[in-house]
Amino acid sequence: MQLDLSEEQVQIRDAVRQLCVSEFAPHARRWDQESHVPRAAIERLAEQGFLGMAIPEAWGGIGYDSRTITVVLEEISRVSAALGIMIAVHNSVGALPVFRFGTDEQRRRFLPPLVSKELGAFSLSEPGAGSDAGAIQSTAVLEGDHYVLNGTKNWVTNGSHAGVYLIFARTDREAGSRGLSTFIVERGARGLVVGKTEDKMGLRGSDTVTLSLEGLEVPVSQRLGAEGDGFKIAMSMLDAGRIGVAAQAIGVMQAAFEESVKYAQQREAFGGPIAKIQAVQFKLAEMERRLQCARLLARRAAWLKDTDQPHTRAASVAKLYASEAATWVTHQAIQVHGGYGYVKEYAVEQLYRDARVMEIYEGTSEIQRLVIARSLLREGVAV
Repeated sequence: MQLDLSEEQVQIRDAVRQLCVSEFAPHARRWDQESHVPRAAIERLAEQGFLGMAIPEAWGGIGYDSRTITVVLEEISRVSAALGIMIAVHNSVGALPVFRFGTDEQRRRFLPPLVSKELGAFSLSEPGAGSDAGAIQSTAVLEGDHYVLNGTKNWVTNGSHAGVYLIFARTDREAGSRGLSTFIVERGARGLVVGKTEDKMGLRGSDTVTLSLEGLEVPVSQRLGAEGDGFKIAMSMLDAGRIGVAAQAIGVMQAAFEESVKYAQQREAFGGPIAKIQAVQFKLAEMERRLQCARLLARRAAWLKDTDQPHTRAASVAKLYASEAATWVTHQAIQVHGGYGYVKEYAVEQLYRDARVMEIYEGTSEIQRLVIARSLLREGVAV
């Protein structure tokens, strides 16, 4: 198992870091304050091919493996977790399902804009169906050569930016999770109503909206996969999404850790820098431990995916550990900063807010523990 970065991956990491530091870092605080990441930032990443990271070159992407994608997402999230989650969602559950489950006709139509300019949105959750995707109530009724969709979706990342939406709706009321199907819907479709943007605690620059499906007509040709494949499509894509969240959490942790080390060396108390106080040193050491553990777990999950090995459990382990570690590290970063960590002038205040949701989206920590436990009880302990 190779967990060290290759020379090419190091070059990609350094190039992404330079781009983010020079072009995004100066604006990240304002994006949080204004609750908006501008289209120009997306376009800049699109120019570098980062909207098509998981798509093969034959279909217009740049064909990065999962380990390289985690490196890119970590660097983006280190500067702006909001921008990081927008790109992570697009690559993992926005564009990739079209490639994985789409027909050649669907790929030719929808992949070019998805890899070059348009963000994808994943519309699974509903007001009464979050962790329990089988409880989805939105319906899709077949009428001739099209389906008519009605219902409500919420927590849709990229909802106001997206050019393409993957919408999950029920085609069979009696079949539980096996009654869900997936539909590709373009922005501006009649009956697709983009609702309010949520006023969130963190990741404020990332748009999260409610969608209303009001007699939305979708041609049969835009159903992704067969009828009833929706739950399978959603669950298979969430593995990649969870590795992406782990990478995002690592980026936030890295930023909080660096801010804490720098502050501890500058802030003086009791006759010297607080970095000489053992209690502070212990916090920094524990931050480093959790950061390195999270990074290794994420790289292992990505390596398993790249080598076509089962990786559902590893993805859940990485997501669970990294998200909870990010909450802890950013909490301790505020503690190291003392009162200054609680004010918006210092970066750790925002990093703490950004980290908190990572234990919730792409499957809560509780759901990750269920996935891990069920896997090990079914398949045995991983070696």
